[in-house]
Amino acid sequence: MRRFLLACLATLTLAACATAPTLRGTGDLGVVIERAAGRVQIVDTSTQRHLATVAGLGDLSHASVVFSRDARFAYVFGRDGGLSRIDLLTATLTHRIVQAGNAIGGAISQDGRIVAAQNYQPGGVRLFDATTLAPLADIPAVGADGRVSKVVGLVDLPNQHFAASLFESGEIWVIDARQPQQPVVKTYAAGREPYDALVTPDGRWYVAGLYGEDGLALLDMWAPTPSIRKILAGYGRGETKLPVYKMPHLRGWAMAQGEAWLPAIGRHEVLIAGVQQGWREQGRVAVAGQPVFVMARPDGRQVWVNFAFPNNDTVQVIDTPSRQIRHTFKPCKGVLHMEFTPKGEAVWLSCRDDNRIEVYDTTTFARLATLPADNPSGIFFTSRAHRVGM
Repeated sequence: MRRFLLACLATLTLAACATAPTLRGTGDLGVVIERAAGRVQIVDTSTQRHLATVAGLGDLSHASVVFSRDARFAYVFGRDGGLSRIDLLTATLTHRIVQAGNAIGGAISQDGRIVAAQNYQPGGVRLFDATTLAPLADIPAVGADGRVSKVVGLVDLPNQHFAASLFESGEIWVIDARQPQQPVVKTYAAGREPYDALVTPDGRWYVAGLYGEDGLALLDMWAPTPSIRKILAGYGRGETKLPVYKMPHLRGWAMAQGEAWLPAIGRHEVLIAGVQQGWREQGRVAVAGQPVFVMARPDGRQVWVNFAFPNNDTVQVIDTPSRQIRHTFKPCKGVLHMEFTPKGEAVWLSCRDDNRIEVYDTTTFARLATLPADNPSGIFFTSRAHRVGM
């Protein structure tokens, strides 16, 4: 009888183990935007493989993603104004709303409770509950000149704040969202047509590129009385500005060796500004085309650059100590985005025109893996969940 009971118990234990779900963390997960199909792939960065696909996300032609604090949920901002919440562990779409007519990105608050969307049409910033996507506040983007503006460069800041730029009105806004249903906005005159922005990893400096003039607008969040200062003004003085085929992006966090590495609008150059030198220009690196993303490897030893058409088949790697191009290669057609693994041993490249993702070793530059993808664009890893401004 005792043997019979032990045998039954063993059988029940094996059956329970067979039906128990596979447990996993989220630290090595990420998403790849399949822009034309309105889908995202969920990928594993450690094994370099596709895990699942989530569809029904609308127009993803300029999609961006932020992650919840626990890195379980991805919030996808679509071009059609859609805001979607994806459970990465179950590969399901848990919530989706259409909150605007045209949107290009967003941010998540320091405590992970508020999702903010930046909108082109009708403009403005909207705040949502991160769990339910219930609306919390609608902040119209009306500048001091009375003009309604497209909002760009939205980032999270410490102490439940956000910063954003108004393109037409030429302003930078700092939004206090500690009471998210009654946000308080402070405005600063930035310059002509701010088009994108970054915030430094410590949350101190907000830097907006200016499309309408050579230079950038700098806001010191730690100053007793913050004000805008222009930096790198006139960097193209005396040169003929080239046609701009694709707007550069500053959200790549190109901070390395205590310096900011920035794409020059209408130039085949990467600009270097020294933070400890008052953000004054410290040098330039001539590159293969007009840079779009200028992204630093997590350790800051390398800066990777991709380019606008007609050089969008090329990637260059800059060695930051020497400020020299270390490696140039052509991985595929239409390199739209790059994303480093959390500690930077590998980089993932989206190859829109060749319908694939390429993974490269950042030390040897050897190709590690190729994953099929339908018109891929943005690549976003969950390590972003714990970084300011991402």
